[in-house]
Amino acid sequence: MSRITTVLNALKEQNRQALIPYITAGDPNKEATVPMMHALVEAGCDIIELGVPFSDPMADGPTIQLACERALEHGTSLTDVLAMVAEFREKDADTAVVLMGYLNPVEAMGYETFVDRAVKAGVDGVLLVDLPPEEATEVEGIFKAKDLDMVYLIAPTTTDARIEKIGQSGSGYVYYVSLKGVTGSKALDVDDVARNLERIRKHVSVPVGVGFGITNGETAAQVAKVADGVIVGSAIVNRIAANADNPQQAQAEVTELMREMRSAMDQ
Repeated sequence: MSRITTVLNALKEQNRQALIPYITAGDPNKEATVPMMHALVEAGCDIIELGVPFSDPMADGPTIQLACERALEHGTSLTDVLAMVAEFREKDADTAVVLMGYLNPVEAMGYETFVDRAVKAGVDGVLLVDLPPEEATEVEGIFKAKDLDMVYLIAPTTTDARIEKIGQSGSGYVYYVSLKGVTGSKALDVDDVARNLERIRKHVSVPVGVGFGITNGETAAQVAKVADGVIVGSAIVNRIAANADNPQQAQAEVTELMREMRSAMDQ
C-alpha cells in the first residue's frame, strides 16, 4: 500500500480530510524548501505537493509561474527536487510527497531513470499536468511497476467517459480543479463543487482532492465538508513571494495559514 493511500485511509477512519499544500521547489531559494516542508507537516498537513519548476507552464496562473521563475533563477532542476525529497525523508518517513509539474523534465531524464531515482528519494506520486491518461499507457506501466502513484486532474468540463478512464488509470487520489481557468482564481462555488464531486465519485474509487480558489480557513472548511482532501497552492505561494527575501517570515506566515485551515477543517 502506498504512503498516499495509507495517509488517506487513516484520515478516513478518523473522519478527517487531508490538507494538501503545494509549494514550488526552490522558491524563494533551494535552501528554504526542506525546512518549509517540515513546517507544513508541523502545521497539520498530510500530503505535500512539491512543484517541479518549469519554464512553460500551462495550468498555472501568474502566482505559480513567478514562483517557477524564482526557482529557475537559482538553477533548481529535477535532480535538485529529488535531492530535496531525499533530505526531507531523513527526518520524515510518514508524510506523503507528490511531485507536481510537467512532462518535459521527466522525459529529459528518462522515464525509468526518473522512476528509480524518485522512488529511492522517497517520492510517493506524480502529477504531470500535460500527460493525460490517454497518452500515458506506457509511462503508467513504468510508474506503477515501482508503486509510484499517478495522480490525474479532473476539471468541471471533464466528461463522464473521461472521468471513467481517469478512475481506471489513476491511483492515490484525483485532483479536482474546482474552477475553469488557471491557478490563483478567486471565486469558489462550493455547491457546484459538491454537485461535481457526486458525479465524479460515480466513476472514481480513489479519494478526491479539491484545489483552486481555496484561500483561507473558511473556504477550506467548506470544501472539506464535500471533499476527501483540500489542496492549497496560490495562497501559500503568495506568502512566500511577499517574503522572498525573508524565508523565515515566509515560513511563519505559511504555517499560520495552514494551522488556520487545519483547525477550521477539523471543527
